Amino acid sequence: MKYNYKAKRIYLALVAVVMLAATSCKTEKIVPGSEAPKNIAGNWRVIKATRNGTDLTSIIDFSQFRINFTDKGYSLVNKLPFLVSKDGAFTLDDPQYPYKITFTATGDKPVSTPFTYPIVNGKRQLSITFSPGCANNTYVYVLEKAN
Repeated sequence: MKYNYKAKRIYLALVAVVMLAATSCKTEKIVPGSEAPKNIAGNWRVIKATRNGTDLTSIIDFSQFRINFTDKGYSLVNKLPFLVSKDGAFTLDDPQYPYKITFTATGDKPVSTPFTYPIVNGKRQLSITFSPGCANNTYVYVLEKAN
């Protein structure tokens, strides 16, 4: 009889441990935080430019070229080869995670191009890839907000 009593106690203790273990593991649902929409409003200058992988920054003076983005529009200052040649409107394919920017110059059809928005050395940059005319020439402009 003593043996049955001990076996029952051990059995009940094991059942209690298993029950505690089973109920103590809760699955938590992790909800990712919502990312703020990207705001590119401001005056941007070219800090690096390449054509087909060749650095143009030291060959061409980009110091006066600017793209000024407002809420939905843009204007070009001291124009250089670019995706569009006139001021107009722009849209991002996704306000939170943009991968493409579309320029619509006044009176022209919309033109879309790849777009990245990284933070480099603590500063936000824009990287725009485009081919203005000849598909054999691919330009990449890396822009940073002008002071």
